[in-house]
Amino acid sequence: MRSALVIGNSGGIGKAIFNHLRDTGYAVKGLSRSVDGLDLRDESSIIQHLSALKSSSSDQDPPSFDRIIIATGALNSPGQAPEKSLRSLSSDAMIEQFKVNTIGPALLLKNIISLRMIPKLTPSHIAVLSARVGSIGDNKLGGWYSYRASKAAVNQVVHTTAIELARTHSQACLCLLHPGTVATEFTKNYQSRHSAITPEQCAQSLMKVLDNLDSENSGQFHDWKGNQVPW
Repeated sequence: MRSALVIGNSGGIGKAIFNHLRDTGYAVKGLSRSVDGLDLRDESSIIQHLSALKSSSSDQDPPSFDRIIIATGALNSPGQAPEKSLRSLSSDAMIEQFKVNTIGPALLLKNIISLRMIPKLTPSHIAVLSARVGSIGDNKLGGWYSYRASKAAVNQVVHTTAIELARTHSQACLCLLHPGTVATEFTKNYQSRHSAITPEQCAQSLMKVLDNLDSENSGQFHDWKGNQVPW
């Protein structure tokens, strides 16, 4: 049986992806802050929770995952809306965005690879949810400094990690996915500006995109329709 891990499976998109993978035949495990206490800002927490998954594996459970989805992230820091102008920039809020949106996923990737959580000799996928607003080439509106910058940074982290990963895992595909505007708590204050899709539609679309990617696409950034997003 194919196996999958969804990190951030208590959120709207992560939960829908977890359910979709389970319903399509995957043996799925999940990790989240609200349910499991996973803290992306603390590497010791990341190591503890990932190691626990490995140590809990039995002879019936695969020691690694065919598909890992990192569906974590924050649109803004507590009490701080996305900046409309540079005047609103706060160092504390910006640091918090980088901790959650950039450093957290980077530390997850570091330990997923070091703990050998994906197979070395067979195809695998690791997908990190990013956002189109992290694209420098696509930025026509400005604003949202902290969120844009943290997503642009995680895009670079994933692209760079994909280059390194290819040297040891030639059949792995590590990529970035833009889920679109999804009707969740995450985007409830911004849905009027864009047409929103349901979490279930998003999950189905993202997994279909992932199904069509292989090691040749490792390091790339695609949206939920399968189109490549500019850096």
